[in-house]
Amino acid sequence: MSNSTFLLVHGGHHGEWVWEPLRAELGKRGILSRTVTLPSAVTDPDGGEPYPGMYDDARVVREALATIDGPVIVVAHSYAGVPVTEAVAGDSNVVHVVFVAAYMLEVGESMFGTHGVPRPESLEGLRPAANPDLNLPLAFYDGDPGNPATAAAIARLVPQSVRGDFETVTRAGWREVPNSYVIPDDDISLTGTVAERLAKRADRTYRVPGNHAPFWSHPAEFADLLAEIDGLDHAPR
Repeated sequence: MSNSTFLLVHGGHHGEWVWEPLRAELGKRGILSRTVTLPSAVTDPDGGEPYPGMYDDARVVREALATIDGPVIVVAHSYAGVPVTEAVAGDSNVVHVVFVAAYMLEVGESMFGTHGVPRPESLEGLRPAANPDLNLPLAFYDGDPGNPATAAAIARLVPQSVRGDFETVTRAGWREVPNSYVIPDDDISLTGTVAERLAKRADRTYRVPGNHAPFWSHPAEFADLLAEIDGLDHAPR
């Protein structure tokens, strides 16, 4: 039985539901897990401005960490790498951070800034999940539109705040906490274009089967990887 709790932090447009297959596999292995809902994935578009941004997400992550006793391993998927990087700096109960096809940023960097997208004059507004220039929702999962599970997952995606896309990191928590980067074999998402470069910042790199969300398409294999990471000697920095 592991003595760590895994805090699973979803990426843009998603919700806690995306972790359900992985949480079932972690439970079989006696591994405890928790999830959070990032407010920048906007479930109520009619709520109006100001929509929550990256700093709001980082606050939610910090609040979740404060409720967990004992060591925590944070798993950040895709966009979640940004608020997790902001949130874990100086947090003593985080013993490891796992960046899964995620944005592992330096101070002053933003998610879309990593791709050279200029910061707009206004950070108001929402970005839809389906955007031919930036997102192909099929790339999040298995690329198979004929898979009913894939279609159902795409239908659950919500808009993402522009504020979250461009707000910049003020604290690079991964410099203080042991960490790993996970690169899926078949990631055809926008994140996949920078993953190799970002992974060079990590203490160690793993490669796993699957597309942009390998824990969704290959939950058993991904749970095995997390169990392996859980068994590491998480020496403090």
